[in-house]
Amino acid sequence: MKTYTRVLSIAGSDSGGCAGIQADLKTFAALGCFGMTAITAITAQNTQGVRAVHPVPVDMLVQQIDAVVEDIGVHAVKIGMLHSAQVVAAVAQAIDRHRLPFVVLDPVMVATSGAVLIENSAVGALVEQLFAKVALVTPNLDEASLLVGRTLTSTDDMEAAADALIAMGAKAVLLKGGHLAGDTVHDVLAVAGQAKHWMRAPRIVSPNTHGTGCTLSSAIAAHLALGMDLASAVEAARQFVRSALQAGSDKRTGHGSGPLNHGFAPLPMRSSAL
Repeated sequence: MKTYTRVLSIAGSDSGGCAGIQADLKTFAALGCFGMTAITAITAQNTQGVRAVHPVPVDMLVQQIDAVVEDIGVHAVKIGMLHSAQVVAAVAQAIDRHRLPFVVLDPVMVATSGAVLIENSAVGALVEQLFAKVALVTPNLDEASLLVGRTLTSTDDMEAAADALIAMGAKAVLLKGGHLAGDTVHDVLAVAGQAKHWMRAPRIVSPNTHGTGCTLSSAIAAHLALGMDLASAVEAARQFVRSALQAGSDKRTGHGSGPLNHGFAPLPMRSSAL
């Protein structure tokens, strides 16, 4: 029998529905994939900010991953919020234990509202235990600055930071430059041993950008699961995010930074070719 294309999100839950697990599931569904979850933490948040974070016990996280993989199976994985070094270690062990394919790591560290979502010890653990195990790391400018230990304010800085992240063990890095000033958004895809691929596009002005990074990393994982190569998956995911941003730019949800419109052109569930 045929199977659905299956993508697992290992991330935190956003009660406001804009980011985290909720954005991931919406993205998977919109792109015709069957989404599954292993929740790392429960957050009380809305469009204005994060009020509280409640970590899920590590053993419960491990059991979620094992239950999903051992029964349903996984074609690709998106990793989001990993708040502690213990959680990072558990996820790294699960990748090895199940030989999880096409893992995309979004190193979520700070929420759109500015709330810190990761312990200091977990930052080093991400680099040491996960970078070499994943297919792609997708930091934004602030996250990359924290990882490399210096402020990034230009495309030259981005290029140097991408090299530094590869030197830290990452196989490939998509460094997102949306936080740079200007009317053009600059992103760079760096793959170890290959020339860098710059992607530029006009900035979409919208008050609703909450969950943009989660959506992008989930869309990349979905396209990898559907059989695309890495560069094509990144390009397709960027276009999905841009379309979702545009489609949601004239809507009001809450009183802060609202969500993208993930459902602007949903696809039917697709069978796996893998």
